[in-house]
Amino acid sequence: MALPVDMLGRGMRDLRISLTDRCNFRCRYCMPVEVFGPGYRFLPREDLLSFEEILRLTRLLVPLGVEKVRLTGGEPLLRNGIEDLIAMLAAIEGVKDIALTTNGVLLAHHAEALALAGLSRVTVSLDALDPAIFARMNGVGAKVERVLAGINAAQTYGLKVKVNSVIQRGVNETEILPLARWAKEHHIDLRYIEYMDVGETNGWKLDEVVSAAELLEILSTEFELQGRDPAYRGEVALHWSHADGACEVGVIASVTKPFCRDCQRLRLSADGKLFTCLFAANGHDVRGLLRGGAGDETLRAAITGLWSVRQDRYSEERGIIARPKAEMSYLGG
Repeated sequence: MALPVDMLGRGMRDLRISLTDRCNFRCRYCMPVEVFGPGYRFLPREDLLSFEEILRLTRLLVPLGVEKVRLTGGEPLLRNGIEDLIAMLAAIEGVKDIALTTNGVLLAHHAEALALAGLSRVTVSLDALDPAIFARMNGVGAKVERVLAGINAAQTYGLKVKVNSVIQRGVNETEILPLARWAKEHHIDLRYIEYMDVGETNGWKLDEVVSAAELLEILSTEFELQGRDPAYRGEVALHWSHADGACEVGVIASVTKPFCRDCQRLRLSADGKLFTCLFAANGHDVRGLLRGGAGDETLRAAITGLWSVRQDRYSEERGIIARPKAEMSYLGG
């Protein structure tokens, strides 16, 4: 069976599954408390895809080219039974890699069970080491020590750890070098992320973006870095290795160096909508098909048809075409 490609010749390789739209942080660039406050209505439990529905979709997508599965949120560790889901996903023939993106505050409690279930890798969001900056950025006063303990626990139980840091001018650019020093000391790959215009609520401004070029210039004042080529089509970060081979530093430059032309990601929201772009406004409902009794061939044809007409390249069109966007806390990063 020929694998589906979209209108720009991109295959379907990565599936990102949002398990919940809820989060225990209120980071301003993602879930500002003014919008996501005590009165905000999150998805009711019955609207969330069940683990069985997630498994069925994943099994259908693997023959279409999906090899990597990443669990996201919201905060995915808030979803009860996540270890059971990982074990079931790990048993699917053709799934080569299962990863998790988390804010890390609950990771120490879950790390052993996640590793035993078959999780391959974990990406932890860590935007600052300075306790005051970290507490201000996460919006709930969470302590950075809990996240660092979670990272340590993940390493102890054999999980490959990567750290993502969103850098926003005027907020945490002073943390660029401290984060790099810490990551190198602990042999952890670190990726900086240009502050992006995800969703409609984070008040994004272009002048608050610290560009990949500026990040590299700052890092080069202290570290000897060597660039490397992408490991595969669709690798989103630009990568540099430390000269001593300790670990890597990367930058996800969605704003200044868009990589849309190679994007091979399909996103599944917690309530069963497929999104073909992080910056899309609307998804395509598959929960209705799943719960309406659709057979595998009907589901597969719907997904293949959706992918075949895909031509998303939002980051290349930023500033040219204005359109609404779904919130990242709902869709997953």
